[in-house]
Amino acid sequence: MDSYKGLGMITEVFSEENRDSLHGNIGLGHVRYSAAEKESRQDVQPLVINYIKGTLILANNGNLTNGRELKEELARTGAIFQTEADSEVVAYHIARERLNTRNAEEAVRNAMTKIHGAYSMVIASPRKMIGARDPFGFRPLCIGKRDNTYIFASETCALDAVGAEFVRDVLPGEIVTVTKEGMSSDTTLCGNQIRKCIFEYIYFARPDSYIDGISVYNSRIMAGKILAQMHPAKADIVVGVPDSGNAAAMGYAEETGIPYGTAFVKNGYVGRTFIKPKQSARESSVKIKLNVMKEVIKDKRVIMVDDSIVRGTTSEHIVRMLKSAGAKEVHVRISSPPFLYPCYFGTDVPSCDQLITYNNTIEQICKLIDADSLGFLDGERLHEMIGGDTGYCDACFSGNYPVEPPKEE
Repeated sequence: MDSYKGLGMITEVFSEENRDSLHGNIGLGHVRYSAAEKESRQDVQPLVINYIKGTLILANNGNLTNGRELKEELARTGAIFQTEADSEVVAYHIARERLNTRNAEEAVRNAMTKIHGAYSMVIASPRKMIGARDPFGFRPLCIGKRDNTYIFASETCALDAVGAEFVRDVLPGEIVTVTKEGMSSDTTLCGNQIRKCIFEYIYFARPDSYIDGISVYNSRIMAGKILAQMHPAKADIVVGVPDSGNAAAMGYAEETGIPYGTAFVKNGYVGRTFIKPKQSARESSVKIKLNVMKEVIKDKRVIMVDDSIVRGTTSEHIVRMLKSAGAKEVHVRISSPPFLYPCYFGTDVPSCDQLITYNNTIEQICKLIDADSLGFLDGERLHEMIGGDTGYCDACFSGNYPVEPPKEE
């Protein structure tokens, strides 16, 4: 098994030279933002595990809710951990189960009965690749095919990028195995308690992706239309905060007939700001990330549509940018309900004391961010975003956790 990984963006880690040194008929890559203040190369995935049966490589998206307990249990039996990632806990359990099973996919199934929370993972051995999704389906995972090659990906847009054809989504609880003989499926752990993350549609996923057959772009357009119905305002222009606010702003404009405009120029080389671990990093990223086009909003009443308000600092800065550029009024519309509870399934919504909506009323938040009015999407209408489907998790808005939250952060 050849492995190469590092910290930073793909273009910073991989060069033509080190990329071309990787050979083989099975490949596994992983990209994820860092939600922790300490970044360690050891925590970068995929994880390569060498054990008595050979080698396993694992990449995972999501968070375990019982990861701490499982790690302590393993440590008491002599396990030594090299990373802080709960994905290593998953890898340990798969390796241990493999000692008493006929094949790797059985080991994955047995391990899945012990781990709780959100995970969409891909596991590679020298002769097969396995994709597995937790029984609630919190995180997306899909299957594509190009010629004789099968591909697992978190989003369908990744399949488009490599010229692959979308085959289907991995079902919640399903284990899909690919070998030289083809593809097989184990649906033993599939159930009917599906709780896919609604925030994937609101913010995380790219608008050109489909998740479980639903267009992310269309869901954001619908969110904007719902916002317009619930929180109309007299204005001259509707603008979106790039990128995830743009489609919702288009929906708002379409519903109201108010012209849609592009008020922000975005620097595409800066990551998303709410997931930056430090406040100073979030503030500096906003300044570098966005610039206002004064000629678009000068002397106008502006409706500014964004996907969410977490701590409020980003929204306050953007509103003041618009007013400094000459906007007469700024009416803020948010295409999600207020964040009231932390997320334990991979969205990294912080603890309650950091959430501006937890400790303040809508009127107070409106003043804090210097907006002329403020409106959020009603949580009761979230299902309308995704075609009436009610099989989603909205715990960060409602506090209704499908899985018991961890006892400690």
